[in-house]
Amino acid sequence: MNQEQLNRMTSGKGFIAALDQSGGSTPKALKAYGVDESAYSNDEEMFTRVHEMRTRIIKSPSFTKEQILAAILFENTMDRKIDDLYTADYLWEKKGIVPILKVDKGLAAEKDGVQLMKPIDGLSALLDRAVERHIFGTKMRSVIKEANKEGIKAVIEQQFAVGKEIIAKGLVPILEPEVDIHCAKKEEAEAIMLEEIKANVANLPAADKIMLKVTIPTKENLYEELMKDPHVVRIVALSGGYPQDEANEKLAKNRGLIASFSRALAQDLRASQSDAEFDKVLKTAIDGIYRASIT
Repeated sequence: MNQEQLNRMTSGKGFIAALDQSGGSTPKALKAYGVDESAYSNDEEMFTRVHEMRTRIIKSPSFTKEQILAAILFENTMDRKIDDLYTADYLWEKKGIVPILKVDKGLAAEKDGVQLMKPIDGLSALLDRAVERHIFGTKMRSVIKEANKEGIKAVIEQQFAVGKEIIAKGLVPILEPEVDIHCAKKEEAEAIMLEEIKANVANLPAADKIMLKVTIPTKENLYEELMKDPHVVRIVALSGGYPQDEANEKLAKNRGLIASFSRALAQDLRASQSDAEFDKVLKTAIDGIYRASIT
């Protein structure tokens, strides 16, 4: 574990840029950017186009360590280069931004009101590669759709079980049990989830470090006490489908909670924009998300 990166993630001001759309969500991300399916004819070309988009974001003068603590990468992005450096090395060496890797393989079918993660085949080898590529930490997502105690318990236990494998490799896992913003009893689901998280955190060995990525809670400052636990490096929030302005407004009401936005970061970026226009639009997004993250 890189101590400088750990210090930055623990106490730095800013937010995490989520640039980790994977195979299933890449066409949607490209379409929103103004690149439709006719621009590529296979997965390799599709991933090349999305890497061009991510490279443009990362290299933008608006994308700086003063406001962005870390960036979450998709596996394919980790294995590609920006200006002859692997993406993680470019982020850290050229930008001072901590590289994080999405490791999950998507969601299983819904059961007990939740979607667990599919088995992560080849996780050990992927983590070894992540260490070689100078990745600091990882991220993996489950989804909670109902305030079902058994389902929520299963989600949190799976997240911590996989998290321990990641810690064993010297990486810091971001556990992401997303509560769907359309959950009918969202506040209740979040309260159940918090108790399950606390129980699992209490059983961690003293040296183990985790991060959490959560939906912006219905009850403001719900996670404030958990942030003080020495095991918890940082708690970050996903935009969850809220538009950028609404996500920022909700986030700003939660002390210490910082953004890890994907759609809300890139929603107004277009392939057709000139570099000057692109940088200006990105700066506006980054400024707003940053302000909401430092409350």
